[in-house]
Amino acid sequence: MAGGASNPRLAAAVAAAGGLGFLAAGYKTSEAMYEEIRQLRDATSSPFGVNLFMPQPHTVDPSAVAVYAEQLHGEAAWYDTELGDPEAGSDDAYDAKVAVLLEDPVPIVSFTFGCPERSVLEAFAEAGTYTVVTVTSPAEALAAQRAGADALVVQGVEAGGHQGTHRDDPQLDGAGIGLLTLIPLVREAVRLPVIAAGGLMRGRQIAAVLAAGADAAALGTAFLVCPESGAHPLHKRAITDPVYARTELTRAFSGRPARGLLNRFVREHGRYAPAGYPQVHHLTSPVRRAAAELGDPQAMALWAGQGHRLAREMSAGALVETLAEELRTAQEARA
Repeated sequence: MAGGASNPRLAAAVAAAGGLGFLAAGYKTSEAMYEEIRQLRDATSSPFGVNLFMPQPHTVDPSAVAVYAEQLHGEAAWYDTELGDPEAGSDDAYDAKVAVLLEDPVPIVSFTFGCPERSVLEAFAEAGTYTVVTVTSPAEALAAQRAGADALVVQGVEAGGHQGTHRDDPQLDGAGIGLLTLIPLVREAVRLPVIAAGGLMRGRQIAAVLAAGADAAALGTAFLVCPESGAHPLHKRAITDPVYARTELTRAFSGRPARGLLNRFVREHGRYAPAGYPQVHHLTSPVRRAAAELGDPQAMALWAGQGHRLAREMSAGALVETLAEELRTAQEARA
């Protein structure tokens, strides 16, 4: 939910309805993250979480990114903009954000694209913060448990947006595990609480992942179309537009596998995009921004999970209440 979709208003609305709201700190400065935390605290006294992106290793081949940039010059010209600087940074101000969150702790901090060192997780534990690590395999779950994480977000391949793999290996593209298979695999490997994520849009699905061994469920795409969501209006409309019939995992926009609606940019560039996150993200950012300003969703990153056609246009609070009622009904029918 990084990039604007997650915001204090959405998190507060979810919390008010009895859910656990989250702020996405990715692609924000530490100062902007702190300001959103302040706004959320003003709006609710309920617990909430903050998600951080882990710094990425310097393993990207600059020549591969340069070749991709050559291919994208036509896109930049079409949208009357320049390509971004691929070397604009690879750590997402991680250290500064960790420092802010340790100095002024929040209830929960989660991590994506890797697992923090044990010392970082221990520091959060001492601060009274519950830590959660996103994993996509039993091996990643074991690594998170060994490092001292309190819980796991177990992300199935159905999930919208970036796959939270700890290591970006292009040889594993297309090898992601479905959520209902991944939950018991992780359960067999570790003893940590499991939060299921990936393609969940209905209370019946939440009941299914709980029955499969999860302790809780996390939803993202389901909340993108809510009025409180900060997603771009074109993105919101595309989620329920029958023109976008399916999603695809692509490196086209960021250089890392991410699931989004299949549009022209993905069709034309996805097969050529290198493994290069966040360099490709920085490279394509001006094009995506210019396309949005011109009202053209065909060059925007329209992140969405496989269940996007099940999205419902209602307030975040009403959605939480609807999901809870659907969950109760499903569990009662199964009892």
